[in-house]
Amino acid sequence: MHHRLAIIADIHGNLPAFEAVLDDLDQAAPDEVLVGGDLVGRGPQGSAVVKEIRSRGWPSVRGNHEDYLLDFHHQRVPEEWWSREEWSAARWMTAELSPDDFPYLDSLPMTLSSAVAPRLLLTHGTPRSHSEGLGPWTSDAKLERLIGGLEESLLVCAHTHRQMDRSLPSGQVVNVGSVGLPFNGDTRAQYALFDWDGSNWEVELRQVEYDLERIFEIYDTSGFSDAGGVTSELLRLELTHAAPFLVPFLKWTEALRTRPTHDRIAPFLDLYDPGEPVHEFFIRLEASIRDRI
Repeated sequence: MHHRLAIIADIHGNLPAFEAVLDDLDQAAPDEVLVGGDLVGRGPQGSAVVKEIRSRGWPSVRGNHEDYLLDFHHQRVPEEWWSREEWSAARWMTAELSPDDFPYLDSLPMTLSSAVAPRLLLTHGTPRSHSEGLGPWTSDAKLERLIGGLEESLLVCAHTHRQMDRSLPSGQVVNVGSVGLPFNGDTRAQYALFDWDGSNWEVELRQVEYDLERIFEIYDTSGFSDAGGVTSELLRLELTHAAPFLVPFLKWTEALRTRPTHDRIAPFLDLYDPGEPVHEFFIRLEASIRDRI
């Protein structure tokens, strides 16, 4: 019997991108939709995204950004995070959520299986941690170790914001990419469809056009741009280039032992190339630190 499953992830409070994917899902007509976590964080409309997913009854796993905002809500963060500029966006996004959102986010499991898809395991990062990322750079050997230790033969993940479909002797690993903040150079909203014909999986990695200017307008009209400070500016760059800026910037300022403030963005951009693989930038950064020692 044929079954179709859709898996979306890493929406990150980007409602215009999510709405474009919802329209695409209406056309795709899946039998089931699962969510791979990071509904919230790194974007201004987390509460609206949570409300939409809850209204549709779509099961979701827990992402690392759910935990970041929950930690702020439950006051489990270091004291200095309540005043430092680099955490102002997180404080704003926590305040933007409704009181009902927090118990829901706190209830999300780390993994899910599918009602229609046999031998599938969904997790945000890996079965070991929602903060461990898998992407096109991950070796076959590492993926084989991960899936070889599972009962399931199809591991579906997200977290790194980069789509991937890799077949291995022990099974298949698919990263569905990001709806709201892709990092593969393609600004379109991304997710995946899985078709089961009774014996095999056919995976379609999908990309959906949406109005990028609309999310920038929401940044400004919601107050996220002003309140989010250095973080919201770097996130705007991430949306524009479909590449990571925030974490490389934080790593760079850490290496320089300087505060990640707005005035540091320009010298960072003189050094950083968003088209360069992030791990290569980190290698260059480590080398420059060694040269100074």
